[in-house]
Amino acid sequence: MLELLLWPLLAGLAVALVAGPMGGFVVWRRMAFFGDTLAHSALLGAAFGLALGMALYPAVVLCSVALALVLVALQQQRAVASDTLLGIVAHTTLALGVIALSVLPSVQVDLFAFLFGDLLATSGAEVIGLWLGALVILLLLWRNWRPLLSITVDEDLARVEGVPVAATRALLMVLLALLIAGALRTVGVLLITSLLIIPAASARRFSRSPQQMAMLASVLGMVAVVAGLSLSWWRDLPVGPAIVVCAAALFVTSLILPKRN
Repeated sequence: MLELLLWPLLAGLAVALVAGPMGGFVVWRRMAFFGDTLAHSALLGAAFGLALGMALYPAVVLCSVALALVLVALQQQRAVASDTLLGIVAHTTLALGVIALSVLPSVQVDLFAFLFGDLLATSGAEVIGLWLGALVILLLLWRNWRPLLSITVDEDLARVEGVPVAATRALLMVLLALLIAGALRTVGVLLITSLLIIPAASARRFSRSPQQMAMLASVLGMVAVVAGLSLSWWRDLPVGPAIVVCAAALFVTSLILPKRN
């Protein structure tokens, strides 16, 4: 059993480790809908990759990063409200992805695995790629932690202090896109943002600083991965939704426990 669960466990832990600090920024900046939009576009990236004969992850990463940069540019316009624009793009890309996968003539696709994750099918090569990607994202977060916090607190004040606001904002979007692409196997495109939001929201009640919240969110995400994988194995449940349910149970528990002052 250990041999079968080792690769899925390591893959889930890599995603949860990065989702903690990234989820903090998503919660602080109220970017949950932005994360949903990028997650839905991942399905379109997978369809392009299969159609062009590319590897799955590079195709999803390219599509997600490209859409993140486009969304950053579109959010500067004033003709349509940001949440309306994100809703249009999110559902359009999801619909296009499903249609594209359904019409590919020579490709048999497990759409359920894309939508809700298929962590148990993770290979050793994918785990190595996930951990390398996780280390790169964590390194970039560590090097840019202060400017990222500055634009999160107040972009105008950060601009006065000399922080390159536009470039820092674009970096955050790109890192978010990379994480979502990597998490495709873990919980699927429909539930990816839950792994970003729920552990961070749980950690917020017990943290005195952004750094504490980032680290605690990573720990809670890892606990949810281990518990969800165990629940999926013993009860024969879909692994992605099981992880999200365990994360939600941790969040409910955090609401019951007394809040740290």
